[in-house]
Amino acid sequence: MSKSIIIITAHPAYHRSRANRALRFAAEGSPHVTLHDLYEEYPDFMIDIVAEKSRLETHDHIVLLHPFYWYSAPALIKEWLDLVLEYGWAYGESGTALNGKTWTQAITAGAPEDTYMPKGRNRFSIEELLRPFEATAHLCGCLWQPPFILNSSREASPAALLQAGHDFRTMLEVLARG
Repeated sequence: MSKSIIIITAHPAYHRSRANRALRFAAEGSPHVTLHDLYEEYPDFMIDIVAEKSRLETHDHIVLLHPFYWYSAPALIKEWLDLVLEYGWAYGESGTALNGKTWTQAITAGAPEDTYMPKGRNRFSIEELLRPFEATAHLCGCLWQPPFILNSSREASPAALLQAGHDFRTMLEVLARG
């Protein structure tokens, strides 16, 4: 039996992002994937917490798809995390709603991979910089998966974006097979 995946995507300038559009396009139409765009749903940042919890409860895998902004995520992802992952529901005493689900960060980074290392311009690997998300997943009882990373996204050729979309779709298929 296939597992269900929710991709929670957030890009404040989605119409300008070739990379995020390529990944999202690759995921569209998959029978196991639900795409949920936070900026489309909540342009005013007024998040429907009950609806968001319901979405999470009905899926086996959580994928957060977003650009890598200032070593983190766009503001609406942070707001979503702060409001939806409540104590007593997602973590803490009797907070078991997400236990056993998998969690994957799928990010697009404008800079090349070699800038994300100890001697690179950014001093840390993307995996190191994603530790707060990994800690959040762990706190919520989720199983952290290796992140999907598309580096050099601003300069990516159409062929590179197509390949990234193919790789993303393959990753989603593997998750769906469980």
